[in-house]
Amino acid sequence: MTWTDVGLYIHIPWCRARCGYCDFNTYVLPEDGRSDVVDPYLRAVCEELEMASRRLGESRVATVYVGGGTPTMMSGEEYAVIMDAVTRNFQVVTDAEITTEANPETLTPRLLEQIRGIGVNRLSLGMQSAVGHVLASLDRAHTPGRVAQAVAWARSAGFDNLSLDLIYGTPGESLAEWETTLDAALALAPEHVSAYSLIVEDGTPLSRRMAAGELPCPDDDDLADKYLMADATLAAAGLGWYEVSNWALPGRECRHNMAYWRSTPWWGIGAGAHSFHDGVRWWNHRRPATYIAHVAQGSPVEGSERLSADQARVEAVMLGLRLAEGMDESLLTDTERARAQAYVDSGRLVRHDGRLMCSLEGRLIADGIVREILD
Repeated sequence: MTWTDVGLYIHIPWCRARCGYCDFNTYVLPEDGRSDVVDPYLRAVCEELEMASRRLGESRVATVYVGGGTPTMMSGEEYAVIMDAVTRNFQVVTDAEITTEANPETLTPRLLEQIRGIGVNRLSLGMQSAVGHVLASLDRAHTPGRVAQAVAWARSAGFDNLSLDLIYGTPGESLAEWETTLDAALALAPEHVSAYSLIVEDGTPLSRRMAAGELPCPDDDDLADKYLMADATLAAAGLGWYEVSNWALPGRECRHNMAYWRSTPWWGIGAGAHSFHDGVRWWNHRRPATYIAHVAQGSPVEGSERLSADQARVEAVMLGLRLAEGMDESLLTDTERARAQAYVDSGRLVRHDGRLMCSLEGRLIADGIVREILD
């Protein structure tokens, strides 16, 4: 019998409030009538997990990632409902990586003990910054000290695989303040750090404030300086980069996200979640009520596409060049290989054993390199 390992992504769409920079598929959870919103959604998630198990057949779950939104707005009992449905419908590998995203202000010692007790073994904590005015600009509710408290609780609950998510380039953030954030993050001894430049998405409150001149737009030189500082600081602490925006201690790379970057199969559960399997990508209805209604009708899928051989090749190039392991040069056409050679000559790409990977300088413009070399 041949088994295929897959990853499960489970989307929890609720937040206490929407951050000004966020364009994710999230919704503010009402304080009144909470169960009228949460309970039907969790039932639909469990039903979709059953659908997925029938579709995937002889597959094992290697990773589970509960994202959002703010999953830690759920109670321990609600997490248990989801994890019970996962283990009831799938063979979960013994050493499965089971991650939940978390916001510091929603964590308590009891919740952390509960979710660790039902098998969640990796925590991705939204720290963003250690500087108060930067957090305020991002509309984040927690104070800098809350992160350290949440990490201490997590360690006490038994979490030994902790990731901190950081954002750099927020309006008003100085280079020294970014250094403060990096130092504060490393003082908590995380196994993994994600550091993302601030992306201003159209239609968000942040983009409207910038368009009105209330806030300055991100500066490319400032972002580059902060990326270089992050790489040097994290490397000195023993965290190596393995994807453009991600660093980890050896063996603590996020296995779930590596599945995305390597285009291995995953199934997204929940409102607006995306999936990829057997060369087909599909996505669910975005609005929770619509998602719930369509699950009841037999399928939450809003649309799908089968990737052509060339589309799959282009994606492998785009994703591979973001990884430290790089991409197989044989994926490139003759004309693409010639254009890539110019980046090798300039030192922005490195060739090793038939693979191409970005140098540190190349990482600063990785997306641009892909655009330039592809036919």
